[in-house]
Amino acid sequence: MAQQRISMSDIHIGRPLPWNAYNSRGQLLLKKGVIIESESQVAGLVGQGLFADASASSSREADIRAAPAHEAPSVLRMINLAEKRLERLLFGVGSEPDFPARLMEVAASVISATELNSDIALASILLNQQAGDYPVRHCLDTAVVAILVAQPMSLAREEIVTLTAAALTMNVGMLRQQIQLQRKQEALSEEEIESIHRHPQEGVGMLEAAGVHDAGWLAYVMSHHESEDSGGYPAGLAGEEIPPGAKILALADRYCACVSERKYRKSQLPSTALREIFLERGKSVDPTLAAYFIKVLGIYPPGTLVRLNNGEIGVVTRKGEGPLTPIVHALVGPRGVPLSIPVRRDTAGEPFTIKEALHVDQANIRFSMHQVWGNEASL
Repeated sequence: MAQQRISMSDIHIGRPLPWNAYNSRGQLLLKKGVIIESESQVAGLVGQGLFADASASSSREADIRAAPAHEAPSVLRMINLAEKRLERLLFGVGSEPDFPARLMEVAASVISATELNSDIALASILLNQQAGDYPVRHCLDTAVVAILVAQPMSLAREEIVTLTAAALTMNVGMLRQQIQLQRKQEALSEEEIESIHRHPQEGVGMLEAAGVHDAGWLAYVMSHHESEDSGGYPAGLAGEEIPPGAKILALADRYCACVSERKYRKSQLPSTALREIFLERGKSVDPTLAAYFIKVLGIYPPGTLVRLNNGEIGVVTRKGEGPLTPIVHALVGPRGVPLSIPVRRDTAGEPFTIKEALHVDQANIRFSMHQVWGNEASL
């Protein structure tokens, strides 16, 4: 029987399977019509090497569209599950069987979650930082930004998948060192700096040893710290010498590092991060690519905490008509009293225009993403 590999993005929570599902040995795992109930069930199936009868693949999309939906999957839960799977893979890169295929499954899951609701995926970068340790979580956040920037650039689907895989594995060569550096209070030593500058080559070596042979994947990992003005590392490439995918990865990496809080420093506001990357460092950034980043992320990306002109404090939940007028859900009233339920505000008009963006400690509010975005952001 001819078989075709199935990815996490082919399976929809709460919908009947449109085909019989087999493992890599051809053993039947689930019959057509069985309803998948959770992301963890999906991960367990895909982890066994999930396949369907190739003769059924042509009608797959029609079957999925026709299947009744019982519950919208949680984007936040999908992202957190992907982070846990990624952590196991990265720390076991030398011993994990079928590493490239398993990593690609995680990449497909991150792409699926991002496409399902890009607002929640972006907001998770700012609001869900405690869900995992920074070194692994940062790679996943970088992948989300890279996916969202790549989509309007009309890159082929295969290229976006490769870019996502590279983002997820870009720091595999210094993962354990990153954990140690998180605890450092003093300046880095020359030896530590040299080690950091070697991590792209070491990461590529580890990936090749684990069975990764995709030239684009490896090139993006190798070059994700190169710079337009040849001031990057490890090879000092410049301009067109740098693979386009590596340029996307480099900027997504910088942005996510700036807006993430670390034990040794506060996070930057998204607007500050954009200004630092694209204005203060403008000579080392591809201007065309910068325009895509600014358009996708904006001054107030979802997840940004803001104070409105009427005194309310809330969180940006999605883009609005213009870059300075996103949709906000107010969480605290003008007099500082928490609202019983989030209230939608269109910041395009008074009195709900945005006065300022806030750090978490300035806003001094506690809320869950589920309260604001509903079941698609449930844990």
